Amino acid sequence: MSTGTSTTGAAEVADGVYAFVQPDGGWCLNNAGLVVGDAGAGVLVDTAATEARARRLRAEVLRRTPTPPRTLVNTHFHGDHTFGNHLFPEAVVVAHERTRSDMAAAGLHLTSLWPDVCWGDIELALPEVTFRDSLTLHADGVRVELLHLGPAAHTTSDTVVWLPEQRVLFTGDLVMSGVTPFCVMGSVSGSLAALERMRRLEPLVVVPGHGPVGGPEALDADAAYFRWLRELARQGVAEGMTPLELARATGPGPFADLLDAERLVPNLHRAYAEEQGATPGQALDVPALFREMTAYHGGLPVCRA
Repeated sequence: MSTGTSTTGAAEVADGVYAFVQPDGGWCLNNAGLVVGDAGAGVLVDTAATEARARRLRAEVLRRTPTPPRTLVNTHFHGDHTFGNHLFPEAVVVAHERTRSDMAAAGLHLTSLWPDVCWGDIELALPEVTFRDSLTLHADGVRVELLHLGPAAHTTSDTVVWLPEQRVLFTGDLVMSGVTPFCVMGSVSGSLAALERMRRLEPLVVVPGHGPVGGPEALDADAAYFRWLRELARQGVAEGMTPLELARATGPGPFADLLDAERLVPNLHRAYAEEQGATPGQALDVPALFREMTAYHGGLPVCRA
């Protein structure tokens, strides 16, 4: 049983605004955030994958606010960002309307991908408040804007959390820092559009879904990956190569230093689908692509959640 060895590190990225970073940011080692208002009430951004990590996050949060958060925002439906929701029972869970339906449909399926991980006693706590395009929260004097960046980027229900006064942006998995981006459930074109929209906000601090906190350069790094991916897919389609053949022939190219490079295979499937006319977010056989990615990797990708 893998119980995980990396710990959560907390950093104050602006006055009363915290990023909780789980190194090294690989599979299911996601980041979370906290906004503490003038009176101490907080807005939590995402939770964690396992019971142990979510309990650790709760302890870290309660060291920084006198009362548990009253609001919990999920940036998207994936379990590493949502499985700990139920350990914050005082909070109203808020998310995009499709995040709720996608969470309900996915259930605890993520746990079956890595059966050796010690997931603990986890249960679904679905969003209780949903929105379609945008929603503004007021956390005791702090303006917190929730923006849906769709129609499809990392998933089809991605939300960023933007603090316009502090110019801090919590991106969820629309941005991964030092980690290979992942768009198999969304789109390449939508990811590039989302990155451009985030750039127009002019953030000073970018808290990615995985990997270290940075600035707007994190947006540029991910955009470079998606542009390369798009051009690679065009080459592969023109030459009649399958995504797996192309991945084996080229490898991660200039992005070999990013974690989880095996994501190239499902990402190429998404890029091929778009190149061949699929609409952004059109459903692919994700379990089959996960198996193909595992074959390309030579084994199950490492998850230390």
